[in-house]
Amino acid sequence: MTLAGCQNSNTGNLPFIESFDNPGNWSTGEDAYSIGGVVNGVYDFKVLENDVSRWASAGKTFGDGVYQLEATPVEGPLDNGYGLLFRANAEKGDFYLFKVSADGYVWIGRYRDGAEETPIVGDHWFESPAVIPGLNVTNKLRVQAEAGNMIFYVNDQEVGRVTDNTFQSGDVGLLVQTLGGGGVRVLFDNLSVSPLP
Repeated sequence: MTLAGCQNSNTGNLPFIESFDNPGNWSTGEDAYSIGGVVNGVYDFKVLENDVSRWASAGKTFGDGVYQLEATPVEGPLDNGYGLLFRANAEKGDFYLFKVSADGYVWIGRYRDGAEETPIVGDHWFESPAVIPGLNVTNKLRVQAEAGNMIFYVNDQEVGRVTDNTFQSGDVGLLVQTLGGGGVRVLFDNLSVSPLP
């Protein structure tokens, strides 16, 4: 269940900034589950069916750094998930995932073989006042990752921290998940990976 980007051995030079003004290595296309592509300066990503996770990646490799992403849900049920994946083997479906929902929740954990393996912060989804709920509002996700130490922020408010050494480096990308019905559409912008401060 992936709309994965082109995979290559391109090691990412920092800072990496993706404003989605050009298609780059990002995959585009449509299948039975999703439609995704770079359009009008954003990555426009829609998941059509319920209970599906789809992702797209940059085709780069990063390790330590500050990962940031802006995401705006614009259609579909508020019971959804959308966010940032990092240190990913996107083709295999192994990565850390930091996602929020349009009804105000956060999930931070690992995916393995394309499915949720385990949360690494909290027991599962947890409610957070840092998330701006609703459609047509933008949430900014940021992760500071140094070796296994990771700190997670939504809109510049810390929502969790953890030490986990499962994935050391890998690709970066975007994810949309349907939970309460199909038709979830999210616009992603200003994805970046910067050196640690």
